[in-house]
Amino acid sequence: MTFHETLLQILNRFSETNPIFLWLFFAFSNFAENVFPPWPGDTVTAFGGFLVARNLPAFGWIELITSTLIGNLFGAWVMYRFGRIFLDWAKKKEFPFKDSIYDEQSIEKTLAWFRKNSILVVLFSRFSAGIRFFVSIVAGMVKMNPILFLDVLASR
Repeated sequence: MTFHETLLQILNRFSETNPIFLWLFFAFSNFAENVFPPWPGDTVTAFGGFLVARNLPAFGWIELITSTLIGNLFGAWVMYRFGRIFLDWAKKKEFPFKDSIYDEQSIEKTLAWFRKNSILVVLFSRFSAGIRFFVSIVAGMVKMNPILFLDVLASR
């Protein structure tokens, strides 16, 4: 079987899948990309575009966009919440090599810069998977307004 035939077989298999499972699959893929940056969420979303181009009656652009948007928002929210608790945990917890990796002055300097530029940083970070992972955590660390955070995410 050639590569082309294999791809067509995969597309046909996905075309026959229940639209609810497709929606959940694309939502989970975008969620996973936010909490585990090596996950190829954008590639999976591009695959979703191929499915939509096949004009499936129950899975179109609206379903693909809503599933990826909700998956992205939920994944970013989880990392934002993680950031809100992580810094407090790191300050209180004693662990090996803490002095070499945790410098209060440097962290405060970084967080002050982020507070000043938070909207632009969050907006532009949405276009890079590796960066968006860290920006959501830092947004939580600086306790960025959660409604503003989600609004900036949804506006991309």
